[in-house]
Formats: sequence, structure tokens, C-alpha cells
Amino acid sequence: MMEFYNRIENADPNRQNLALTVVEGQAAGEKALVIDRRLAWESSDEGYFTEHREEIEQIQDHGLVSVGGQKVFCELLGGEKKLVICGGGHVSIPIIRMGLMVGFHVTVLEDRPMFADNARRAGASQVICESFAEGLKKIEGDRDTFFVIVTRGHRYDQACLESIVRKQHAYIGMIGSRRRAALVKELVIEAGGDTDVVNRVHSPIGLNIGAETPEEIAVCIIAQIIEAKNRKKLSGGYSKEMLRAILETPQGEGKENADASVNEGKIMTTIVARRGSAPRAVGTKMLVLPDGRCVGTIGGGCAEAEVLRKALWMLRSQEPKTKLCQVNMTGKDAEEEGMVCGGVIDVFLESV
Repeated sequence: MMEFYNRIENADPNRQNLALTVVEGQAAGEKALVIDRRLAWESSDEGYFTEHREEIEQIQDHGLVSVGGQKVFCELLGGEKKLVICGGGHVSIPIIRMGLMVGFHVTVLEDRPMFADNARRAGASQVICESFAEGLKKIEGDRDTFFVIVTRGHRYDQACLESIVRKQHAYIGMIGSRRRAALVKELVIEAGGDTDVVNRVHSPIGLNIGAETPEEIAVCIIAQIIEAKNRKKLSGGYSKEMLRAILETPQGEGKENADASVNEGKIMTTIVARRGSAPRAVGTKMLVLPDGRCVGTIGGGCAEAEVLRKALWMLRSQEPKTKLCQVNMTGKDAEEEGMVCGGVIDVFLESV
């Protein structure tokens, strides 16, 4: 099964990657990857997914579907979400901090050393201190890259936008007045930029909430980016930290024993369905380690504690290594336990 996670870690973010898991019946726990609507890999040779190949290659949904009369969880995989900020001025600092808080890998491009240092102190994952044109040559771009242009002048905006519109991206936003933005867009189109792409640039950037301070502006920008990200309905449940915890070989283990040692004592929990109000979306994951530590969260509170209890029981008992369970956060009992959301989630637990 480690091959499944290796393949996810190395998946091409610019292709349509669909991960499938059978969550009930005799085939529960079987997995497959469908890439660009073709079955690319399955955990059991000539298994359940080969048997229903034609059916699964038509799936484009996210969530629980019925395949051959069994429940199968499908998730459209997204890669690591990357936020690229062009400019390291006073507006950039709260954008960096908020971007990190909501789980982005944050890269800042800034040509002034002092401002580049400010970005580093704010915690940016990567800072490139070069001209914007040269710095952007080092950014490939993909369907999970969100670009924010907050430079100190329209000539720098133009240099950034000319480069960015030629890259794959999930979002492009540019700060500035409508007049300044219109001028920059016109110049970029004259320089050969694709008109449709340029016209889709969010400018003025961010949701219109009357923001004035740098912190308020950062809130409206990050909110718009979250809106754009969630509209794609891609699962980003396999974080780098989670994959590292699954795949890393414990110190002192040889390659011949690697699979056995990394497989022992870990349970992946995934929200596969929800009804009503629930804290986290379908596809959200939490990896439970044998000492009770967790990588990721499925929402916290009593609901997560209940799932954690079930996962630890699976690890310490002879129970089957897959289980589909339900956590009900409705009614008086749930209120007394602090489950204030009022929804119901179905969670699939599996040994990894």
C-alpha cells in the first residue's frame, strides 16, 4: 500500500488525479488511482477496480459514489497549495502570516534586501531576493499556485504580470486602483499576454469589504484566495507532513524492512460524507500514530476525540483494519458533549 502514497506524493499536479477507495464490503480498503480518466494503478492486481474499470473511468465526482453496488470514496487530488507574493512591502507581511496560517507554502519575491529580510522574519517559506523578472523564472506555476502582485509601482506590476500570465495558475490577483490595473493590463496585452487570462486577473484584488489597513487588506485577499481554492473542489488532504509520517523509514531500519516498519501502527481517518453543519469538508484527513499523536485534524472537539478513540482501539485490537463509522453531532447528547456544529459525518478508518 505504500506505493499508493508514493504515487500521490509524486503525482503530476497538472493532470486530473482521482484517488478511489472502497469503503464497504469484501473489497473494503482496496485503492486505485485514475489519471486523466484512465485507470493507472490499483492496490490489488485484477481487483475490484479492474472489474469495474469502465464505470470508474467515467467518475468525475468528489465524495461517495456507488460502484458495482459498493460505496467508493472518490477524491480529486490537489497538490500542495502554493502562494507566491510579488513584493515584500507593508501589505505583504500580514499576507505572508495569514497564508501560512491557512496552510499555504509561501514564496516571496522582493528585489530590496531589507524588505526581503522582513519577509523572512514574517516566516515566509522561501524568499527570492532578485529582480521580479529573474525571480519569476524560478517559479514554475501549476494548478495549485496562487499569485499575488503587491509591488511598489505599476512598472513592477507589469513585469510580474507579463511573466505570470504565461504560467499555469489557480489564481492571479493584483493590488491597485481600477485605473492603475487597467493600464497595467493593457500594457501586458500589448506585450503579447493572452487577453482572456489578463481579463480574469482579480484587480482590484480581494473581496470588497472596505479594507483599509494592511491587515484588513490581507484578510480580503486571503478570503478571495480561499474562495477560489475551494471552488475547485480538490482535496488537499495529504499534506507533506502527513505523507512524510507515512513514508519515512525509521532510523536504523534497512530497506528490506522498510515497508513492514512504516506500516505498523498508523490509522488514516478520512471524512467521506457529511450532512448538516460540520467543521471540516469531505476529504479532510487525520493520521493517528500509535502513541495517540495525530497529523492533521478532522475538526477537533469531541467528534475528533471519538474518531481518535476508535482509531486507537483498531490499533490495539484484532479488529478488521478498515471501518466506516458515523459521528452524530446533533441532539441534546451531542450538545452536552460540546459537539456544537449539529451535523453528521461519516469517517473511514484504515490501517496504512
